[in-house]
Amino acid sequence: METLLDVRNVSLSYHTAEGETQALSNISFQVKKGEFLAIVGPSGCGKSTLLDLICGLLTPESGSIILSGFQKGKDRAEIGYMLQKDHLLEWRTVYQNVILGLEIRHQLTQERKAYVNHLLALYGLDKFRKSHPSQLSGGMRQRAALIRTLALQPDLLLLDEPFSALDYQTRLNVSDDIGKIIKREAKTAILVTHDISEAISMADRVLILSKRPAVVKDLVNIHFSLTNRTPLESRNAPEFKNYFNLIWKELNDHDTSLEGTNPVSEKEKA
Repeated sequence: METLLDVRNVSLSYHTAEGETQALSNISFQVKKGEFLAIVGPSGCGKSTLLDLICGLLTPESGSIILSGFQKGKDRAEIGYMLQKDHLLEWRTVYQNVILGLEIRHQLTQERKAYVNHLLALYGLDKFRKSHPSQLSGGMRQRAALIRTLALQPDLLLLDEPFSALDYQTRLNVSDDIGKIIKREAKTAILVTHDISEAISMADRVLILSKRPAVVKDLVNIHFSLTNRTPLESRNAPEFKNYFNLIWKELNDHDTSLEGTNPVSEKEKA
């Protein structure tokens, strides 16, 4: 498959009056077109910072981030960013919310409107197009937020813990729903999450970061013996427990001698 994103030896430190804090150290990985990558790691290790670097909100101190062959900073239009909160505007209807990005970019063409209408109908929000966000359930709000992102037709989706504000049962259903949507739309996606089960059930690969300053500890290929894999079905697959135990062990391994070393090859982890 074609490489869509290439992160090469990226490092970043935060500078304050108290001194320098290194957040990321020599981070390297690739994401193929159509792939779903999940990123896990200890709290405060820089997972969200890494997404900010990929979308161009931050600039690495060293290393490079290349998207579709172009250095980031030259063209950012091909990235969609879905945050922890849906950030729907309460004074706008669902339809007005999902076309907001298109309005801002002056891209509200008839073709884009038709695509938005298609997404609303396909994912069960068409009859709520004139409703306001306060009239929607948490899961419906997240679907609306995703449609707003998909309306821009990005090549790469960044998802920063988009289900963390939901209760557990809703979180399971919404992650399953959105996972299916991303696969159906054939989008490339990177998910940051603290939930190991969520990462395993949704992703094709799981990138494991160490504690700060974060290095890549491992990159685990996820394969299930399922004919039609979905996030919910993946949780019941016989391989799920093994992946969970492997990633749990990596996250709770505090042997600093491993930090800065090359991760075990994907073939060995497959």
